[in-house]
Amino acid sequence: MKLIFDKSVSSRRGPRPVPQEMEMCAVFPAGLLRDKPADLPELSELDVVRHFTELSRKNFGVDNGFYPLGSCTMKYNAKVTERVSAYPGFFYLHPLLPQLPSGQTLVEGALEVLYEMDMLLREICGMAGFTLQPLAGAHGELTGTMIMAAYHRDRGNDRKTTILIPDSAHGTNPASAAIAGFDVKTVPSNADGVMGLDALAAAMNDTIAGVMLTCPNTLGLFNPHVREICRMVHDVDGLMYCDGANLNAMLGVCRPGDIGFDIVHVNLHKTFGTPHGGGGPGSGPVGVVEKLTDFLPISVVRKAADGSFFLDYNLPKSIGYIAPFYGSFGVILKAYAYIRMLGRDGLKRVSQNAVLNANYIREKLKDHYDLPYPQTCMHECVFSASRQLACGVSAMDVAKALIDRGFHPPTVYFPLIVHEALMIEPTETESRETLDAFIDAMIDIARLAEQDPAAITNCPKTTPVGRLDEVQAARKPDLASLGDAKTQ
Repeated sequence: MKLIFDKSVSSRRGPRPVPQEMEMCAVFPAGLLRDKPADLPELSELDVVRHFTELSRKNFGVDNGFYPLGSCTMKYNAKVTERVSAYPGFFYLHPLLPQLPSGQTLVEGALEVLYEMDMLLREICGMAGFTLQPLAGAHGELTGTMIMAAYHRDRGNDRKTTILIPDSAHGTNPASAAIAGFDVKTVPSNADGVMGLDALAAAMNDTIAGVMLTCPNTLGLFNPHVREICRMVHDVDGLMYCDGANLNAMLGVCRPGDIGFDIVHVNLHKTFGTPHGGGGPGSGPVGVVEKLTDFLPISVVRKAADGSFFLDYNLPKSIGYIAPFYGSFGVILKAYAYIRMLGRDGLKRVSQNAVLNANYIREKLKDHYDLPYPQTCMHECVFSASRQLACGVSAMDVAKALIDRGFHPPTVYFPLIVHEALMIEPTETESRETLDAFIDAMIDIARLAEQDPAAITNCPKTTPVGRLDEVQAARKPDLASLGDAKTQ
């Protein structure tokens, strides 16, 4: 496909601006106007439409292919929730519409949605209160660790300076804890791929402010000792934080609050089927137990005795604002519609099917790729391409070969505790036929890795740009010459 500049023809142009639009340029200060026309391609409207339509067909997304990106829950986005978020009464709301002196608002419906979403997430997670403001999962982590810090400051626990994080946690956990002002100490996993009690006990002391536990962890494993872990942390007046990015494996089956967690963040854009990827939009609400509700960010949506809704700013111990306005309202709307549409039983089936699909893949591929932790997994399974690497084929090569077979690659080289990791998360929305096609592709790649490694290491071959020198592409990006890029 040619670049749009290569399609340019001198003096060819699309519709000209109407005189009124041209006159608008007069309102700009002369210093902001160009001395000469911008060096833009000259094309007809038809040329432009066809170019970008062709370009869009080269995009890959959950609407046109399987996206087994582990730990990211890239599942199908139901179109009905998209329609709900586009309702004019929500879509055209301005975030600065005021509360009136009477306490009533011009956004009563939106506040009711936020209030009900708070109640739904409390029930799903077993928490006493939620903030819907965090704009992503990592932002939720930061909010949770800030609440943890505020709690200990309020109690005068100046010694609480350290947060423990397993080596099987999500990679953003240490950064979030550090930004909140804590020292971070890593706890190694045991032979079963989870944080063991002995390792935790060895790291435990009076300086421990809390533990951030990804539940289930990045290996797709649920820690069987989680209740005892919570008890050990609570015994030193620490708090348990649940990284709920993998809540897709637990919906309707168990609740973090019932297990013993004090704080949890939920990725609405993963668990509840809203668009995900490309840097946003995201939403990472944070829930807390009763003793932490005073520290939630302001403002909080309350329900008055007369049934109306209002924003409460009277939280003296609050950590303050952590986001503009009230979070990613469009994402919250979609997640709200998703939850109301599925109900309690439907959400439970989401987890059951996600776990079933992951274990189906695990069983089908375990004889073709190494499986460092062979026990039953939750929503995702993690293989190792170490066997293929002995033939000269890396995990990255496997990922590139999947592109040629019409599948988005899974996560590779994470978690770090698995050599040549291939993390696969099928989600609950994929059919058995799709999974079988993916499994067949993975088996074929494993076969070729042994019989004809070059057939894999030269992939992808079907894309506009072939295999690049990735180090040079990162260090010296040259977007202008992509059309002339050569395969390595």
